[in-house]
Amino acid sequence: MNWLKQLFTRRRQFDELSEEICAHLDERVEQLVAEGKSRKEAEHAARLEFGNVTLAEEDSRGVWRCGLLEDLITDLRYGLRTLSKNRGFALVAVLTLALGIGANTAVYTVVNGVLLKPLAFPEPERLFVVSFSEMGGPFNTGPSLSDHHYLEFREQDRLFENVASFVAILSNLTGAGDPVQIPVVNVTSEFFAVLRVSPQIGRGFAEEEVKPGKDDVVVLGDRLWRQRFGADPQIVGKRVHLDGVSRTVIGVMPVGFDFPFHADMWTPFTVSIDPHNSFRRPVFGRLKPGFSRQQAQAELETIAQRVPMDREPDGRALVAEVLPLKELLVGDIRESLLVFAGAVAFVLLIACANVANLFLARAAHRGKEIGLRSALGAGRWRLVRQLLVESAIVSLAGGAAGILLANWGVPALMALAPEGKIPRAEMIRVDASVLAFTAGMSVLTAIAFGLAPALQATRWDVREVLSFGSRGATTRGQGMRTALAVSEIALALVLLAGAGLLVKSFLRLRAVNPGFEPANVMVMTVNLPDSVYRTGEQIQAFHSRTLAELSRIPGVDAAAAVNYTPMGGFLIRGDFHLQDGRKLPPGYTVDKPCVSAGYFHAMGIRLLRGREFAISDNETAPGVVVVSQSVARTLWPGEDPLGKRITMEDEPKATDWLTVIGVVEDVRQQGLAKGADPAIYESYLQVARPFFLNHMNFVVKTASATQPIAAAMRSVLRDVDRDQPVQSIATMDAIVAGNTAEPRFQARLLGVFAGLALVLAIVGTYGVLAYSVAQRTREIGVRVALGAQKYNVFGMLLRHALGMAGAGIVMGGAGALVVTRVLAKFLFEVKPGDPQIFALAALTLAVAAVLACFVPARRAMRVDPMIALREE
Repeated sequence: MNWLKQLFTRRRQFDELSEEICAHLDERVEQLVAEGKSRKEAEHAARLEFGNVTLAEEDSRGVWRCGLLEDLITDLRYGLRTLSKNRGFALVAVLTLALGIGANTAVYTVVNGVLLKPLAFPEPERLFVVSFSEMGGPFNTGPSLSDHHYLEFREQDRLFENVASFVAILSNLTGAGDPVQIPVVNVTSEFFAVLRVSPQIGRGFAEEEVKPGKDDVVVLGDRLWRQRFGADPQIVGKRVHLDGVSRTVIGVMPVGFDFPFHADMWTPFTVSIDPHNSFRRPVFGRLKPGFSRQQAQAELETIAQRVPMDREPDGRALVAEVLPLKELLVGDIRESLLVFAGAVAFVLLIACANVANLFLARAAHRGKEIGLRSALGAGRWRLVRQLLVESAIVSLAGGAAGILLANWGVPALMALAPEGKIPRAEMIRVDASVLAFTAGMSVLTAIAFGLAPALQATRWDVREVLSFGSRGATTRGQGMRTALAVSEIALALVLLAGAGLLVKSFLRLRAVNPGFEPANVMVMTVNLPDSVYRTGEQIQAFHSRTLAELSRIPGVDAAAAVNYTPMGGFLIRGDFHLQDGRKLPPGYTVDKPCVSAGYFHAMGIRLLRGREFAISDNETAPGVVVVSQSVARTLWPGEDPLGKRITMEDEPKATDWLTVIGVVEDVRQQGLAKGADPAIYESYLQVARPFFLNHMNFVVKTASATQPIAAAMRSVLRDVDRDQPVQSIATMDAIVAGNTAEPRFQARLLGVFAGLALVLAIVGTYGVLAYSVAQRTREIGVRVALGAQKYNVFGMLLRHALGMAGAGIVMGGAGALVVTRVLAKFLFEVKPGDPQIFALAALTLAVAAVLACFVPARRAMRVDPMIALREE
């Protein structure tokens, strides 16, 4: 600690050193006087012998400990004093950097929480998802395996300690307050062991408890335990009712554990082969110590070659993949976040260029000061270090302000995002890693915008600076300032082009005709548990009674039902057979909605030919279907589809053949960007399988605003069966808006970044032009004195502004053609190189350059020739 003590006693030591050096000088002067010289000659000769006193003091201090630290502290004090004398300059620089650093910190906070932070499990780096992803199929199932593939892999795997599978569902919880739907996860017995997480109360599932008949046990989540069961410490052994089935609680998971997808409850299940389904489920495992992901990938590919599972029955290829477990949660958002991180980095680069321009202009005016310091013995590195310390002060202040902006920006960013789109939201917070990122970014930013001005300022010739003063120095660095302004315009063009592409894409997506009329339509979703509603007849009776009660609500024009609504996120899809024996086109599948009478009218789906379903189309009537327009065109081109017959069964009986009775307009079932789906509609009264009926959406059409009838719809459900909760209730307008929520979020966020970039580019261009006017005041005065008109002066500056804008547009356009290709995945009916968007971005920047030129031009046109010519 001696060095710390010495650090605080340096001032006294410095004074003593100065006194000692002066004593030596005085002693030598006395010697020379004694030798016969005059005192003036003696003082001159002594100083020549001794050399530069200041350098001697610095050399002496340099051999003391903590010399560099003391120099930095000295530079820091000097920098603070200097900046305090130029508060306007310092404030503008700090605010500019605060915008750039704050935006980057906010985005990094989200990226860090979602993508970078590990999962909260022991050794999460050893947890991987095993998947065969389908190439070119109609569904995006994510990383998963079919039941058959899962059993094959589990049998042959040698690198994983254990593997587990799960499926997330919504289930009805009753007997613990009001009926409610909760997220439940059916898991294999190895689930908790693979994650290495044990319940805080009780235990997990035993191997025998996944077998049918012994699987009436559950594990509760801590959140549900506290909210619905009052954190009862004696909960283990008590019964809960899930989907009408009484189950025994055997454990409660720790606080914060809700994997996957914010689960509130876990139930056991076993994977077995069912030839009647093609379900795919996520499968994950924990690698054994000493094995890598690459080895696991190689083994999975080898397993794929041993068993007949490298192709689907319809010929689509399956690709073997081993992915980090985190991909299950963040795979859909990764690319968007990386694009935003790149975009916000552009904003920071523009801010750095802006501040570098400010420092260049300031350094030019400090030319005499720097020249005097150099003449007095300060080396170039010493001067550069001083200027870099001033840059660091500004940058760190900008970083501190940026953190404050990020604390506001992160909630704003999350509010802009579609609900539930950003996973791991609980991990998104400003923590030590974010502060370290901001500090590091502040240091790098200081170097980025401070080094070039420092080197530029210290390369001037001392004699030239001292001879001509500031006016001579200011002629230097103009080229660099212009180059920085051009780079700002180029970077801003890239962001403007990207934002324009996303906005155009969003507007085109929103203008798409979905095939139905969403206005004044309310949708109520209900899931009926198969433990209570076991047969199709029971389910149909529930639906019929509910529809009858809904139609009696005042203000309701029509009430209908469909098992899967358009854009609802789910659908049933498959093939079928034609009566004439013709084969379907390769890979041809259709949506298979089950609907009630009046559905097409309630949804505003146009009937093009034939008739809709009627109440009489029930189980006792001949089977009928309604097909969409694209099905009719594909299967019966140039023919009348009415009366044609199809079947959904592979081995149909006579009663399984269905007659086409109508043709309706195509509906975009999977989303506005997915294209219209071919569909074959069945009457729900003629469908017997509970699987097709237990999930039902009740559609209500009103003549006016739909929101006031939501309470009435809930009341109807309570009257029909008070134990069945509403899964969701929303307007069809909201469902359609939710389908465009992500493109809207992307366009808004990139638009915000582009707006920041545009403002900074305008400020940068204005700064260069304003400085140019100040620098060329004498020249302008001479021109005016010689007869130049005001429009000549304005034209001179306008040419300068448009020249910078033109150069920036050319550079930025070339860069944007390359960079905007990363947006191709997010665009709808818009190409990355859209000429209209690029032209609009270029025009915007040209207009911005003209606006930035206006104030400096007015100032130039007001220059008084007499005053300008008298200036030094």
